[in-house]
Amino acid sequence: MFSWSKRDGKKDPELFQNVSDGLRQLYRSKLLPLEKAYCFHDFHSPALEDADFDNKPMVLLVGQYSTGKTTFIRHLMEQDFPGMRIGPEPTTDSFIAVMHGEREGVIPGNALVVDPKKPFRKLNAFGNAFLNRFMCAQLNNPVLESISIIDTPGILSGEKQRISRGYDFAAVLEWFAERVDRIILLFDAHKLDISDEFSEVIKALKNHEDKMRVVLNKADQISTQQLMRVYGALMWSLGKIINTPEVVRVYIGSFWAQPLQVPDNRKLFEAEEQDLFRDIQSLPRNRARLAKVHAYIISSLKKEMPSVFGKESKKKELIANLPQIYTTIEKEHQISPGDFPNVTKMQDILAGQDFTKFAPLKPKLLEAVEDMMANDIARLMQLVRQEEAAIPVQSVKGGAFEGTMNGPFGHGYGEGASEGIDELEWVVAKDKPSYDEIFYTLSPINGKVSGAAAKKEMVKSKLPNTVLGKVWKLADVDKDGFLDDEEFALANHLIKVKLEGHELPAELPSHLVPPSKRGKVNIDRDAED
Repeated sequence: MFSWSKRDGKKDPELFQNVSDGLRQLYRSKLLPLEKAYCFHDFHSPALEDADFDNKPMVLLVGQYSTGKTTFIRHLMEQDFPGMRIGPEPTTDSFIAVMHGEREGVIPGNALVVDPKKPFRKLNAFGNAFLNRFMCAQLNNPVLESISIIDTPGILSGEKQRISRGYDFAAVLEWFAERVDRIILLFDAHKLDISDEFSEVIKALKNHEDKMRVVLNKADQISTQQLMRVYGALMWSLGKIINTPEVVRVYIGSFWAQPLQVPDNRKLFEAEEQDLFRDIQSLPRNRARLAKVHAYIISSLKKEMPSVFGKESKKKELIANLPQIYTTIEKEHQISPGDFPNVTKMQDILAGQDFTKFAPLKPKLLEAVEDMMANDIARLMQLVRQEEAAIPVQSVKGGAFEGTMNGPFGHGYGEGASEGIDELEWVVAKDKPSYDEIFYTLSPINGKVSGAAAKKEMVKSKLPNTVLGKVWKLADVDKDGFLDDEEFALANHLIKVKLEGHELPAELPSHLVPPSKRGKVNIDRDAED
């Protein structure tokens, strides 16, 4: 158990048991009073519940059926998840929250909405028709230690499909959109038509354009000339629906771990993928700054309102002059322009508000939030690494769980990367003569080829760089940045394993270690242990 205390004049020390407990208490005591005083929840995100502090940032995937949403999730995690179904026809008919959990399994929607540890309790309002189409897939995956991913049903077209869902699909998506940190719209390069339901969904997601990213998936299946036309058509279609002055960011690629069918745009796809991954890895957390700015806006509007006559006309005038009010607040309080909410969205919401009920500026509430941002959060974050290091690794052991863990009846035994696991001879040796022929055409120096030379040969497999990078990491056994003939043969063997549809191991199994490296690798592993 960790704790820290903070003395502030005559205040008693604040003691927190852990990071999430500390954040929860700070929100309740300092930020929530400010949000309530200035009607923050009517304009922006709903009030945070306890579960919101214990759960990861969320990414919502939205798209028509067969655009690769589920495959995209699998590509991010490099692992199947419970309830996953992939096919050319509409296969995902449920909302699936893919979240981290020590035990792999599925939690049905009716159980999720009563679980105080999950942030889905208010989804109960959408009824059983929705809850029967909602589940949580839990698994122990390192990606899910940082984010949670919401997979959604494929969007269809036609009135019949909309009615047959039995619940308000667009309203559910809007509920998620208010709470997630990123919304990814996926499009298939072969079908850019935006159906009636998809158009309705995108309109339901308006006011959340800042969270929205667009992915043009399966782009490796068309030529460069076709891709240019498809990209232009997609931008034109989106421009009619997403009414923002900025051009929406579109990421082009093929988000799965299979060989590229048309590898002409390989470098473009890899650069786009890395850009998208960096965007997901840096999900923003700006609620406290937004609440503070919101308080300044509301109090400024309150200050300008007349006490008796002309209230309605003054309200219309203030709403129309909101951009000028933003500028005044920005200069008076030295606030960054990026911290202000969307002016059009604010004007729309303000039109339905009673300005006479707005609260005047309360310096003590703002000082409490300033202190929280400047001191409390910074000190609390010092616990993060200590707390993570103290969590014990747990796994299910004994009984049937160990029945097929080892031996020839274990799952995948003798297949893929496990081929040759119980053979005396190195399994790569049987194909090494053909790999050697390629190796010596690469002009090795001192018996080794450089990464650049090896790359030219490895990319001929058409596998994405994300996969080939993992192959290189496994094959460069001595970590010297070069490949000798055995390591080069191993790299080709691993490429073959992947092309045959098997997964690559997280670490190189001992039976795949080249014979000349086995003594050194064992010594290195013992040293690490």
